[in-house]
Amino acid sequence: MQRTPEADPGVEALHQLVLTSLDDDQAVETVSIPLAGKSSIADYMVVASGRSTRQVASMANKLAEKIKAEFGRTARVEGLPTADWVLIDAGDVIVHLFRPEVRSFYNLERMWAFGDAGQA
Repeated sequence: MQRTPEADPGVEALHQLVLTSLDDDQAVETVSIPLAGKSSIADYMVVASGRSTRQVASMANKLAEKIKAEFGRTARVEGLPTADWVLIDAGDVIVHLFRPEVRSFYNLERMWAFGDAGQA
């Protein structure tokens, strides 16, 4: 049986924490794509950009720390050494942080949106 985010308030709280943290850190063009019913990997995928590798790395580190503090879970973080594209796997929410040029090259939103805008 496919789990829906509404069935688990923790998913919505995690999703909101991610969006709030990225907003606080001045992420650019944050997009949230609901994956419930589309994929079993997570309930949400959030894609955002930072203006530099330093900002991307900082946003990723802060977000991982906040997830640990609020939810007691360690998010897997990949890509920090170069910080061109950092993946944060928090379980129910997957976050992709990019430098703008790298984001436009991979265009993940288009691949996962399946025809809907998916805007947050």
